[in-house]
Amino acid sequence: METQTAQQFTPLALETRTHIETAPAAFNLLRKEQTLRIWACKENGPLRPIRVNGRLAWPVADIRKLLGVAA
Repeated sequence: METQTAQQFTPLALETRTHIETAPAAFNLLRKEQTLRIWACKENGPLRPIRVNGRLAWPVADIRKLLGVAA
């Protein structure tokens, strides 16, 4: 059996960065990381990430807007 370690993510309300990595974005959106990667690849999801050195960075403001959470 595989055990997973619990990751701690900054609550979206307390996030000060403008963009976050795929793992915390997926956690906040209640989606799997691979779902967000598919959105980025096919460019058909509700959010568009930017690419920084080949890595995805998801805009916090857009995540908040999508979830209906005030900044």
